[in-house]
Amino acid sequence: MPQQHDQLVRPFNLPAATHAYLERAARSLQEAITTAEVTQRYACAHVCALRATAALLAARAQPQPSRRSRQKNAWVLLAEVAPELGEWASFFAAGASKRAAAEAGSSRAVTEREADDLVREADRFLAVVEQSLGLERHLPVQECLPSPAPWSGPGRVA
Repeated sequence: MPQQHDQLVRPFNLPAATHAYLERAARSLQEAITTAEVTQRYACAHVCALRATAALLAARAQPQPSRRSRQKNAWVLLAEVAPELGEWASFFAAGASKRAAAEAGSSRAVTEREADDLVREADRFLAVVEQSLGLERHLPVQECLPSPAPWSGPGRVA
């Protein structure tokens, strides 16, 4: 059963596991940004989203009494615990099989465009999770990248 989230989230009340998962999510995002290998970039971005989800679940999920129930994956739990993030859960759940194929070494699992798109979405999702936990947002990927130099190609007068 999802926790009633009526009270204000206070960062200092968050469990240590939440902070640890957020740190690991940030490391996965950094790895996704810096790796040249397309499949690894995709897999790292997806793992970033999983770790951000784990952080949110560690903060919000209420343990259920020990009754035998079917295990649920992180994306199902995210949608239950944070219904406002249901679209994110569906989005990342849809990419789970591609991540598995990428991690298994399939070079055709994902395109470069898909990997780059997922890195951007994982970055946005991590920021959404941080904000929902009452934390300061991390610096978005676009702000971390150096500005491109002005184009000085043919026909351009400097």
